[in-house]
Amino acid sequence: MLRVLAVTLAALAVLLGLAFLAIRQPVPGSVPFLGEERADAERLRRHVELLAVEAAPRDVDHPENLDRAADYIRQSLSETGARMEEQSYKAQGRTFRNVLASFGPDAGPVLIVGAHYDAFGGFGENPGADDNASGTAGLLELARLLAGRPLSRRVIVAAYSTEEPPFFGSPQMGSAVHASSLGEMPVQGMICLEMIGFFADEQTWPDPLLSLLYPDRGDFIGVTGRWADRGLTREVKRAMRAAGIVPVYSFTAPRSAGLDASDHISYWDRGIPAVMITDTAYLRNPNYHAPGDTAASLDFRRMAGVVDGVLNAVLHLAGG
Repeated sequence: MLRVLAVTLAALAVLLGLAFLAIRQPVPGSVPFLGEERADAERLRRHVELLAVEAAPRDVDHPENLDRAADYIRQSLSETGARMEEQSYKAQGRTFRNVLASFGPDAGPVLIVGAHYDAFGGFGENPGADDNASGTAGLLELARLLAGRPLSRRVIVAAYSTEEPPFFGSPQMGSAVHASSLGEMPVQGMICLEMIGFFADEQTWPDPLLSLLYPDRGDFIGVTGRWADRGLTREVKRAMRAAGIVPVYSFTAPRSAGLDASDHISYWDRGIPAVMITDTAYLRNPNYHAPGDTAASLDFRRMAGVVDGVLNAVLHLAGG
């Protein structure tokens, strides 16, 4: 019996080790932080408060607020000196806008960093601070930090509308509109910013395996992708870790394992590698799709650390 128990425990240890390697994608070594400046927590706060207060609620039933948000995003991005573009499109008889800013050369492969600026509606007032004013604010601060950098590859910073229901997973998603507009353009990859500002003492997981593989404190940021995205996942995680204050973990699994919950899926559908940067959303944040999702619930210091990490990933991937 002792021999059987020992063999069983050894087999379980091997299986857990294999799961660790396959799911967490450990990355040995490090890379330097290439940023010349760090993200500004107060700038991030101002962006989130504008979107979550002055432009709220940002849902399909309040198109005037989506326009207010789009105008603010365009103004903020244009101040960086980037090449600007807007994509107007129809959904349910209304006009919505993606706002795009390009950095680096016009030709060659492109790296896309995107976030949706609309918020979930249908239940009353929803500030949508973490979901997803945080991702949008991170996008705006990233663009400021990229301004004037001599990139060897083109970087598109994309703010999307209509990510939330009833458009999610449809051709009317703003990211789907953008992905389909790329045509035959060579795309290096896409990084999706989806809820990056909520941190907590506790982190819940949906099953025991994840509880064994990941921390029980919600003080980290996640990089998630499919098996096919594991190379991009490792590169992004390694670069983000070099930025500093926020621990970075990755989760690699089939698309069906809950990974298809934001704008990166629009690029997967086009055969483009893509990863999502997230604070794990409803697994951590009790205010998910609720009136409590306010700017006051976010940690802007650590959110700035996440943006530093994304900046470093972009600079390493785009030759900055």
